[in-house]
Amino acid sequence: MDKIDVIIPVYNPDKKIFFTLIERLCTQTVKINRIILMNTEERHFEKLVYGTRFWDKYKNQLSVYHLSSREFDHGGTRRKAVMKSDADIFVMMTQDAVPADNFLLEQLMKALAADNTAVAYARQLPDESCGFIERFTRQFNYPEESRVKTKADIQELGIKTYFCSNVCAAYKRKIYEELGGFVTHTIFNEDMIYASGAVKSGYAVTYAAKARVIHSHNYSNIQQLKRNFDLGVSQTEHPEVFEGVPSESEGRRMVSAVTDYLKKNKKLRLLPYFYVQCACRYLGYRLGRHYKLLPHRLIAACTSNRAYWGRL
Repeated sequence: MDKIDVIIPVYNPDKKIFFTLIERLCTQTVKINRIILMNTEERHFEKLVYGTRFWDKYKNQLSVYHLSSREFDHGGTRRKAVMKSDADIFVMMTQDAVPADNFLLEQLMKALAADNTAVAYARQLPDESCGFIERFTRQFNYPEESRVKTKADIQELGIKTYFCSNVCAAYKRKIYEELGGFVTHTIFNEDMIYASGAVKSGYAVTYAAKARVIHSHNYSNIQQLKRNFDLGVSQTEHPEVFEGVPSESEGRRMVSAVTDYLKKNKKLRLLPYFYVQCACRYLGYRLGRHYKLLPHRLIAACTSNRAYWGRL
């Protein structure tokens, strides 16, 4: 049987969610070899975890590595974590994604079983506090039907062909090393950058709808702007992935779908809020795409990852 490690970047997590995440990982039907935590700022982890009953119970399953906020990078930190693992398969997760059941890893392994599949990512379900619009967008981006995506799907799906999420995704180590691993330095989208390389090399990216995690956000408009600014930056910095592949059309499709959904469910009062949210997303994205023209002060105000830019 393949050896499986789970890798989770950690930064000052919500205690309840984080503890639940680890507990559910340790009760999966498929046994985990190790849970590797790449923790940013040791003082936060020490305050949260060390000396607790949780730590006493799970410390033998956890391998913790500390780094500073300046050392963290979406691609580079995950790349370092993989180097600390000797597993045949590693699963990338985030600290706020909780397995919906005990079959998450089992379903990911089934989706990863095909020889040409390089990575399989999970379905993301909304949590109880999720807003009405965000609940629908989860369904829009993570439908009930699984799908295997290859180079043949680019004409139909556009940029969605490369979509993959390290909120929860399982990787074959052999293919990962063959393709050169995660990009060393990126502000965002390390998962899609890797997936694009896999697809272009003839491998498949599988969306595993039966592998489910609970993960959603109620972002403010400013948070949406900052998130999409970083998205735009990543696309500009990696033209080999994103240039020539339609992406904005996917955004328009989502706007249309959400509008129809709100009308159908007689939630017209939410339309103005949704359109303002969309405007913030688009503004952030366009600013990010043209970040080279912006002064450092404006970049610092727009990004959600100031450490990426160094001392601004």
